[in-house]
Amino acid sequence: MKIIDRYLLKTFLGTFATVFVILFFVFILQTVWLFIAELAGKDLDFVMVIKFLAFSMPRIVPLVLPLSILLASIMSFGNLSEHYEFAAMKSSGISLQRTMRSLTVAITILSIIAFFFANNVIPYAEFKFINFRKNIAQAKPALAITEGQFSDVGAYNIKVNKKWGENGNHLTGVTIHQKATNGDGSKTVIRAKTGELISSDKSSILQLVLNDGNYYQDIVPKKYEDRGKLPFAKSSFKKYRINIDLSELNKVDTKDESVSNTSTMLNVNDLKYTLDSLTKNRNTEIISFSENSVSRLGTFTNNNAPVVTKKKRHIKDLLSIYDNKKKLEILTSASSTTESMLFSIDATKSELDFKKKNINSHIISLNEKFVIVYACFLMFFIGAPLGAIIRKGGLGLPIVFAVMIFISFHFINTFGKRISQEDGLPPFLGAWMASMILTPLAILLTYRATNDIGLINMDVILAPIQKVFQKIVHKIFPSLNKE
Repeated sequence: MKIIDRYLLKTFLGTFATVFVILFFVFILQTVWLFIAELAGKDLDFVMVIKFLAFSMPRIVPLVLPLSILLASIMSFGNLSEHYEFAAMKSSGISLQRTMRSLTVAITILSIIAFFFANNVIPYAEFKFINFRKNIAQAKPALAITEGQFSDVGAYNIKVNKKWGENGNHLTGVTIHQKATNGDGSKTVIRAKTGELISSDKSSILQLVLNDGNYYQDIVPKKYEDRGKLPFAKSSFKKYRINIDLSELNKVDTKDESVSNTSTMLNVNDLKYTLDSLTKNRNTEIISFSENSVSRLGTFTNNNAPVVTKKKRHIKDLLSIYDNKKKLEILTSASSTTESMLFSIDATKSELDFKKKNINSHIISLNEKFVIVYACFLMFFIGAPLGAIIRKGGLGLPIVFAVMIFISFHFINTFGKRISQEDGLPPFLGAWMASMILTPLAILLTYRATNDIGLINMDVILAPIQKVFQKIVHKIFPSLNKE
């Protein structure tokens, strides 16, 4: 390896390592901020917090790695250009492409590592992370409830005045609001003097045993004029048991995110196998629904269709051959069948749409394994020429350009995935949209840096304006033409 290659590798890799550590730390802080509600005020020991962060760290790498390569490239090549080291290389006959050759090999190695990391480490970490969040409440059920405030636990909002005992399983001053299924507020309130939390590692059910309390439930009268009286039912109990499904604690906000969490747990082989099964299942359901619909329509036609002989073919209104009673039966049956078919079509369409989104999500996750590889090359071939053009190193202007480019890449990437997951775009196009849009920028910057052309050729913009300005001046002041 030549001295120039060793020098460039040392410069780039040193900058890359520093930038990667700093950005990784910043994104870890963002992760802590996102999950602060799950960590704060729940008496988690240091080991559990470290596990929580460790399982969430791998998902940060696909964001940090391309940004680190981009920023390190701009800083390294900008610093070399700023100190005229590139000028010395070019005067010695070393082109920009030759300069980037050894670094391209390094980026290739980083990309291969990134692929294996995205294909093996991240799915495992996602699986452990999601299950760890659920198992926190199973291992220490008292963590699901915070003293002195209402805690959202499954279908209940629970408040306790004090927790005590070895694991905080014993409760004092328990107030429970049961969530209404119709969304019109809590209709049931339970209060108890003491309580106890009982859980098992083998079950996702958390049992809450209440002692010495009252049960209040609002009653909605059938008559509207009686509703102003606000009647309610009250009962007392010595012991009352409530079963809480802890799997509710691990649910994400939307179905789409839930599907995404499932697909990110799989590697390439698992995704291909799952996609094949999901696609076959959806196609089978479509065929089955189509056959059932034809069968139902055929049954209705065979049972109710009038027999039209050759003599009656000229009759336009087939119902006219029946009496009124028979007409009513036929029309009622037809209306009922139509409503049933429409309801079945709507229900099946919703189910098929959900399955399609699930398939799209898995296709996006499959493509993301390869997008990160291409993103490493893309950010390098944007950052290296850009650094050579702007001729600025350090943490000033390079950070501005890096942040602008990466935010654009991340926004387009997120937008494309969201749209394609909703079946607005093909999943392949949604996953690769940001890369496709920024690839011409990488080609343009590499071309301009290779040919020593500035970032923006101001002559192209200013020359037409100057000509127009000269024509206007010559028309206003004709005497200038003679001079």
